[in-house]
Amino acid sequence: MPVIAMTQEMGSLSKDVAMELAASMNLAVMRHEVVDHVAGKMHVSTSLINRLREGKAGIIERVTTDAERVALYSAEEMFELANKGNVVLRGWGATCLLRPVQHVVCVRITRSFGKRVEWLMNNLETDDREFAENEIRRSDHAHASRMHQQFGVTWGDPVLYDLVLNTDRLSVHSCVEQIRQLTTRPEFQESEESRKLLGNMTLAARVRAALKTHEPTQEVNITIEARNGRILLSGIVLNPAEKNEVEQIAAQVAGVSGVDSKLRLMSPSRSFTYSKT
Repeated sequence: MPVIAMTQEMGSLSKDVAMELAASMNLAVMRHEVVDHVAGKMHVSTSLINRLREGKAGIIERVTTDAERVALYSAEEMFELANKGNVVLRGWGATCLLRPVQHVVCVRITRSFGKRVEWLMNNLETDDREFAENEIRRSDHAHASRMHQQFGVTWGDPVLYDLVLNTDRLSVHSCVEQIRQLTTRPEFQESEESRKLLGNMTLAARVRAALKTHEPTQEVNITIEARNGRILLSGIVLNPAEKNEVEQIAAQVAGVSGVDSKLRLMSPSRSFTYSKT
């Protein structure tokens, strides 16, 4: 069940590569599922999520929207889609999130700045080159900021990918063939170990999202590990009630067969430094 994670760089032709790749390998392409999932969980419009991702949101929207929730919910959906297999995932940090999984192929599609500007001008049917250049720069800055904030990496660093393809020199079809060939190599074949790892990552992401969704546990910051259906919780919580809430919510998540808790209570003498109000 191939899983291909690709970058989403404006004007790079990555969308064209993804669509042709999916058609040639009979794979699904992640389209609006992530936006719909995140917007639904946060009870906001899909247009707001898109503006935040594209760096177009206003200052009030940026300040009032919980960036951590956006990251957690989008990660949850990425893992869920990857766990189903037979899919091409574009953007949303998929290459960073899924890189630890051996059978996931991580690809960057890139192109020179000038060619990307020309692509945007043609796409918008405009001769305003300065406008197109500013749009490309804004998009790149938004991607770079999000990747650094969420994963602590430099966007575009080639060591983050298994394959980097330049559409200045390669046609879309040639890019597709390169990726297809890579998916057949022994290094990227799905194994019991890689399936288990992806399953564990998916389950841990579900638990993190569930804790963030429930108001009593929204501010809890703990370590969550999953192994074959069991969840290990470790870290510090405020009081016994919060500990009980965390454990109960984790136990109710789909796929969780049991919860092992190593949660510790904050010392009463220091609890005044930890407040949700």
